[in-house]
Amino acid sequence: MGQPDESGLLLRQMLQAMKRQASDNVVACGDTGVLASCGAVVPCSSDLASVVWNEEKNIACLISGNAFTNTADRHSLRCRGHYLADNDRTGLVHLYEEHGLSSLSRLNGWFGGVLIDLRNRQIILFNDRYGLNRIYVYEENGRLYFSSEAKSLLAVLPKLRELDPRGVAEWFSCGCALGNRTLFRRVSLLPPASAWICSADGSLRKESYFNASAWENQPALSLEDYYQQLTKVFPRVLTHHINDTNSVAMSLTGGLDGRMIMAWARPNRGELPCYTFNGSYRDCADVRIARKVAAACGQPHQTISIGDEFLTQFPHLAEQAVNISDGAMDVTGAAELYANRLARQIAPVRLTGNYGSEILRQHIAFKPRVLTSDIFSSDFVPQLAAAARSYFDESHGNRLSFIAFKQVPWHHYARLAVEQSQISVRSPFLDNELVALAFQAPPEAQRSLIPSLRLIAEGNPRLGQIPTDRGVSYPAGRISNRVHRSIQEFLARAEYAYDYGMPNWLTRVDCALKQLRLERLFLGHQKFCHFRTWYRHQLADYVKEVLLDRRSRSRPYVNGSALEQLVNAHVSGSRNFTVEIHKLLSMELLNRSFLD
Repeated sequence: MGQPDESGLLLRQMLQAMKRQASDNVVACGDTGVLASCGAVVPCSSDLASVVWNEEKNIACLISGNAFTNTADRHSLRCRGHYLADNDRTGLVHLYEEHGLSSLSRLNGWFGGVLIDLRNRQIILFNDRYGLNRIYVYEENGRLYFSSEAKSLLAVLPKLRELDPRGVAEWFSCGCALGNRTLFRRVSLLPPASAWICSADGSLRKESYFNASAWENQPALSLEDYYQQLTKVFPRVLTHHINDTNSVAMSLTGGLDGRMIMAWARPNRGELPCYTFNGSYRDCADVRIARKVAAACGQPHQTISIGDEFLTQFPHLAEQAVNISDGAMDVTGAAELYANRLARQIAPVRLTGNYGSEILRQHIAFKPRVLTSDIFSSDFVPQLAAAARSYFDESHGNRLSFIAFKQVPWHHYARLAVEQSQISVRSPFLDNELVALAFQAPPEAQRSLIPSLRLIAEGNPRLGQIPTDRGVSYPAGRISNRVHRSIQEFLARAEYAYDYGMPNWLTRVDCALKQLRLERLFLGHQKFCHFRTWYRHQLADYVKEVLLDRRSRSRPYVNGSALEQLVNAHVSGSRNFTVEIHKLLSMELLNRSFLD
């Protein structure tokens, strides 16, 4: 909120800070007549944000992301004489015109945006009910600054260019800032399902259009009733995501959730190309299984490999991943950036099974982890302990609510931000109707594989017979299942022990036997990234160049001499500090990109 000329200038500066390439699309409303300016910069690879007005030109909406309206609402709006475009972006304007703020609760998908109501001289800042389409906010002296990228706020408000010690400690410990905090002091996240109303008189009302209790308080279904509902709901929600098959490809792995999509999407032969990310040692389990799944569905399959070319580009890709995600994603996001850039050559929209295990089987994807405390300054170590306590405080209560409304926007956002900079990502597993049903799952189904396996087998019996990357097929109780599962679990554990989880005593043994190249025996069965060995060999010079620099050793949260010892120990092969190097590299790149 502010004077039109000043707001317009700030808007132009913010949009400029968000542009990454000349082909980016710029959408700007300019001054709206309610002393506010808003606009967007959208990569050409993403669904284009657009400004949509109603027929009277007194209500407009600027929205980014995927926002779906249901069939009944679209039919009702058309019956009342409203025009709706095929891309569904016109729906919210007319819903708001008819139903006011309650219209936001009728939207489905991941989105964020601004409603401009010239009748009441208001703008309404809103986001999806999970908060996955992130909006950063800062308030000062009756003015509200907001953006989908923190970097644009930092560009126009230099006083915000300061790390928040609490958010940084949570990021080191948990992998993300908690409680709608960010890495930057005084910059926070718009809470899920927000509707913040800014009026021309300078007032700001912070409202919410949805509360998790609405789903939590539903009655639990019996196991059979839950499954029968799942067979009705899941195919229905898929239609939002595969309605334009000419531009969609399936990102397929060896797990259950992508296979559920393939079992019920039922595309025509050759209509839904599939691809899988792979490493350089061998075809990983995801690739071997995905080929079988794609063949069983009559679809083509391609492999996207992470190898020498990626390692050559890693320094630049790592900087980009940190920058794109405003520091939320660590340097391992370089692999996602590289792979999704290649995936776009297959199709501009990536259909994925992401979030399936979280929503349908209540998988917790992140927890605090203990890092080597010697590398941190004595003032910062207590902040790490406080971060772990904050996590456990936040995780109390309904497990699925924690996953949907905290884990999803705080933890999963980081990787999604990097992916969506290159490609439009869709997943049916955060569809409102499906998530609402998951809250009604009986206890015996909440962490069970059985409903997912049964759904696959009934959708496509051939897919149910193909063992997953953990050796599971339908029915799950067979002896062959247990044998497959034992083998796959052993390979997964062995690979983890050789890579991220290698204990220090074994690291020294591995170093002494380096001529045997034992990594060829263990790596690549399950994973396509192998940073422990990369940091020792191909990326060793880059790690030393960044982390042994004077600036890196002088950051207030690190112990400079211990940092130097850590880097040298890992590169020499005497210790394993893979995770610590991930974190330290990422935070250093953040400092250099945003603060220095």
